[in-house]
Amino acid sequence: MIGRLKGVLLEKKAPDLLLDVNGVGYELLAPMSTFYQLPPIGQGVVLFTHMAVREDAHQLFGFLEEPERALFRALIKVTGIGPKVALAILSGVPAAEFVRLVQTNDVNALTKIPGIGKKTAERLVLDMRDRLSAWEAGPANSGATVPKESGNSQLSEDAETALIALGYKPQDAARMIVRVMKDKPGIERSEDIIRLALRAMV
Repeated sequence: MIGRLKGVLLEKKAPDLLLDVNGVGYELLAPMSTFYQLPPIGQGVVLFTHMAVREDAHQLFGFLEEPERALFRALIKVTGIGPKVALAILSGVPAAEFVRLVQTNDVNALTKIPGIGKKTAERLVLDMRDRLSAWEAGPANSGATVPKESGNSQLSEDAETALIALGYKPQDAARMIVRVMKDKPGIERSEDIIRLALRAMV
């Protein structure tokens, strides 16, 4: 199995990617959440991967963040959810927001994701609820939905602690941090995360 690839981005045309790894071109499918953060063509990138094996094809899926791949793998275990639908879910809503929708039983919001009808949304809520404990942030079990394993977890935790201290609800703080980190993937200081999160909350 191929679990991780490091190479040069040759092509990107959603949802398809072509990655050159030591002279070998790997074709991958990626959610829009990954596309938004990809570097320009010709630059290096590291992707966590999942291989889906079918009778008629082998498909490789790529993700910039390991927690997103973990969510993808959890989704395809749900009856009626194949890799393409899972890709649509991750493209239609940020991973942390999807977790929140499941935890709050928001079936109506889930049906707004392309390819998800009411019955499928209800099945997602029932089947995924117990599988999402890994996305609950922090030992205090605040109910926030920042993935524990995110690449900038310490920055996120510091920013979340500060926002909670300022009086914001843990779930609101976590959601805004996820949005800031997605919009500014290269951000390096918790102070900048807090500033952008506070601006977005106004």
